[in-house]
Amino acid sequence: MEISLVCYQSISLDKIQNSFRFPSSIHEVFRTKPLFSDYCFRFNRRKCGNPCDKIKCFSLEQGLQPRRPKPKPSRNTDSDLKETEETHVKRPSVGICSQIEKLAFCNRYREALELFEILELEGGFDVGLSTYDALVSACIGLGSVRAVKRVFSYMISNGFEPDQYMSNRVLLMHVKCGMMVDARSLFDEMPERNLVSWNTIIAGLVDVGDYFEAFRLFLLMWEFSDCGSRTIATMIRASAGLELISVGRQLHSAAVKFGVGEDIFVSCALIDMYSKCGSIEDAQWAFDEMPEKTTVGWNSIIAGYALHGYSEEALSMFYEMRDSGVKMDHFTFSMIIRISSRLASVEYAKQVHAGLIRHGFGLDIVANTALVDFYSKWGRVEDAKHVFDRMPCKNTISWNALIVGYGNHGWGAEAVELFEQMLREKMRPNHVTFLAVLSACSHSRLFERGWEIFQSMSRDHKIKPRAMHYACLIELLGQEGLLDEAFALIRGAPFKPTANMWAALLTASRVNVNLELGKYAAEKLYGMEPEKLSNYVVLLNIYHQSGKLKEAAGVLQTLRRKGLRMLPVCSWIEVNKQSHVFLSGDKSHVQTNEIYEKVDSLVHEISKHGYVPKEKTLLPDVDEQEQRILLYHSEKLAVAFGLINTMKGSPLQIVQNHRICNDCHNAIKLIALVTRREIVVRDASRFHYFKDGSCSCGDYW
Repeated sequence: MEISLVCYQSISLDKIQNSFRFPSSIHEVFRTKPLFSDYCFRFNRRKCGNPCDKIKCFSLEQGLQPRRPKPKPSRNTDSDLKETEETHVKRPSVGICSQIEKLAFCNRYREALELFEILELEGGFDVGLSTYDALVSACIGLGSVRAVKRVFSYMISNGFEPDQYMSNRVLLMHVKCGMMVDARSLFDEMPERNLVSWNTIIAGLVDVGDYFEAFRLFLLMWEFSDCGSRTIATMIRASAGLELISVGRQLHSAAVKFGVGEDIFVSCALIDMYSKCGSIEDAQWAFDEMPEKTTVGWNSIIAGYALHGYSEEALSMFYEMRDSGVKMDHFTFSMIIRISSRLASVEYAKQVHAGLIRHGFGLDIVANTALVDFYSKWGRVEDAKHVFDRMPCKNTISWNALIVGYGNHGWGAEAVELFEQMLREKMRPNHVTFLAVLSACSHSRLFERGWEIFQSMSRDHKIKPRAMHYACLIELLGQEGLLDEAFALIRGAPFKPTANMWAALLTASRVNVNLELGKYAAEKLYGMEPEKLSNYVVLLNIYHQSGKLKEAAGVLQTLRRKGLRMLPVCSWIEVNKQSHVFLSGDKSHVQTNEIYEKVDSLVHEISKHGYVPKEKTLLPDVDEQEQRILLYHSEKLAVAFGLINTMKGSPLQIVQNHRICNDCHNAIKLIALVTRREIVVRDASRFHYFKDGSCSCGDYW
């Protein structure tokens, strides 16, 4: 019987012990695994008369090799023994081994392995258990597969016979370095396995995402061995990976039965599991029940709220964590930086940045990469570059974050230069790197450079282009008006074209007003994404631009019939540490009269520079009501408010939840010209930098 979480406080432990069974949940996990179709997960195990027989049979059934008896020593003559001793006498290596152990103890792993080469090259040294243990620590610390193979090969060739402790350490070494095939072979061949052995191999399988195999071994372990809090916590993580809350609940019940329900590792795993399975209420309950709330526990519940979009609640939990006196780590700060990004609050991010430095994480790679990403997303590219340059150590994710920032802001040349600098510094790009730099080339119309980089992916870096890389190249071709070539690229792709690729072609058709190709791309998208409103809207724009009003009306009827309606467009701007939100035609703001007067004044001023409201653009991907509110779109209201309430000459930054319409795009270009302001608009498509009457997007978005 599955025990509901909400009933824990009202059900006695005896009742849980007497009624507890797992069959329904475990059957759900292994419904595709015939081996476990009739398996029952019970507490009342070990019913057979001779458990050893059952272990032997079940081990054979599971493919686990039984322990093989050691061969009996042969009887040698005295002369044979003397000859053997003379041949295999090992030299003492106290000095070298002692240095290796000291270096490993001081975390100087590379130097320890360099010294190990002496043992490898000369051979014949007598190496003790403590030295092998130090070498294992060095391999784990570096995560080097090559080092693992060297050390393990030396152990075998040197005739080292590990005890239970060293067997577990060697197993851990393979697991931590991602060598799960070799680790599994070692585990199967272990003559004896204890709780540490089981936990190590199961945790390794969970870490690489092989959840089914982890559960398979867990069931075997459950039947014939005890399990501790670490085991339960690991399997709760596995149920989170499978997003099976029913299994997670029963593991929670098991933790309660074994008396480890309040264990720190179990509690943190439960919070994470309930969050990932969509039950933030149960995650909060598990957090509240923790007797001692640790840093990991706070991080888990904050991440849970952030995962479900509860940014305000996550920020509130962060403040509670700060006030409780619990030490915050770099993961805490990196999460809050990302939450600040969702809230569009530069002030929050600045406060977190200051806290990051105060708490000694000013040079931490994870937190600083999050800062680079935040500043890039919110128009502070110079700040992002400053943080990036100060980082003493950078990884591929750090480089990617700044390349994305440059690309989104129309700094394509700088993005390409940064990419080339990354290659010069021997950093290995990944598929995200190429997506970032190709997107930057697309935003800045760097067709030739983008094509060269696309070709170099498979040629120089052995990375196969994915659908998103093709979509960027289609955008580049569309910007050059090469629609036939873009269409040929889709048809010649080595995989089935995706919605992103057809969407890129549809956008290119809109910009180049190619009705025939736009209709074809839209039909493909309708079959793949029939409920996605933006696909219909782009085709609607193409019909409007082509003067096909009858066909446009047909698209509108389709939208009504399907019940598709876009959320109202809203724009917001942060002034004096406070966000102000505007809807199109909105009159709820306390400064409404001033704002509307400012809009009228701006329209009059930019009309002298050739601005004419475009009524055709009233029906793009926005939910505008009537033509009378065309002049009072949310973007214009936010710009007017910013001009009224900020110092003359200071830049404005506006965020919008949809793609900016053509009319507002043209108007804001001229507003930036006449007011001599820099205006940044982040819409659903990209960043738009308006300055001196032009936009960074080159009128392609």
